[in-house]
Amino acid sequence: MIFRLLRITLPVVLCWLASASAQAQTQTNQNQPLSGLTRFFEQFGHDLKKGARALGDDVDQLITGSTTQTVTVPGDYKPGSIIIRTSERKLYFVQTEGRAIRYGIGVGREGFQWGGVSSVSRKKEWPDWRPPKEMIERELTQNGRVIPEFMPGGPDNPLGARALYLGSTLYRIHGTNQSHTIGGAVSSGCIRMRNSDVIDLYKRVAVGAKVYVYH
Repeated sequence: MIFRLLRITLPVVLCWLASASAQAQTQTNQNQPLSGLTRFFEQFGHDLKKGARALGDDVDQLITGSTTQTVTVPGDYKPGSIIIRTSERKLYFVQTEGRAIRYGIGVGREGFQWGGVSSVSRKKEWPDWRPPKEMIERELTQNGRVIPEFMPGGPDNPLGARALYLGSTLYRIHGTNQSHTIGGAVSSGCIRMRNSDVIDLYKRVAVGAKVYVYH
C-alpha cells in the first residue's frame, strides 16, 4: 500500500517538493525538529524505494509530518542531555532554557525494564547486531524464533538506522524495522525509536552526553 501510494502521488509533485525541501533545509532552525518532507529529502534525496524500505511504516509519517514536539522540561538538565521516561514512552533531548525536543519511543517489556544514569559511549550509523547468547536461547526456547548470531547493518536489521550505545552496557537507543512497536513495551531493555526520529536525534547528540532513565 505504501509503495503504491508513493508511486501514484509523489512523482507528480516531486520536482516541486525537491525545490521546496531544499529551501526548507537551508532555513531550518537547528533547534527545531525537522519537518516531514525536509527530513525525507535530507536522508534519502529522491530515492523513494530506498527511503520506503529503510523507514518502513515511517514513510507515511515523513510525508504527513513528524510527531516530535518542542516542549518544556522541568529540572536542571544540561543542554545536550537525554531524558527518558519509560512510563510515558517518551524521550527528551534537552536544549536551552528548559526546552527539549520530545520523541516517541518503545521500551523494555515486563522484566526487562531499568532506570538510572548513563552516558552515550559511542554512536553508529546502520549498526551491526550481535545478540547475546541469552537472548538467542530465550527466543528459541520461549518463542521458537531463531535469531542469527550476527546481522549486518541495513534496513532489515532490528537496530534500524542509528544506534547510541549507553556506557559499557548492552543497552542502546536505536532505530527499528518495526515502527509499529513504538509506544509499546516489547524490547529486551533497549530504547527504540522510529528511524526518522533516531536519525534526527543522532545528529544532535554528542558522545559523552548524559542519559537519565526514569520510570
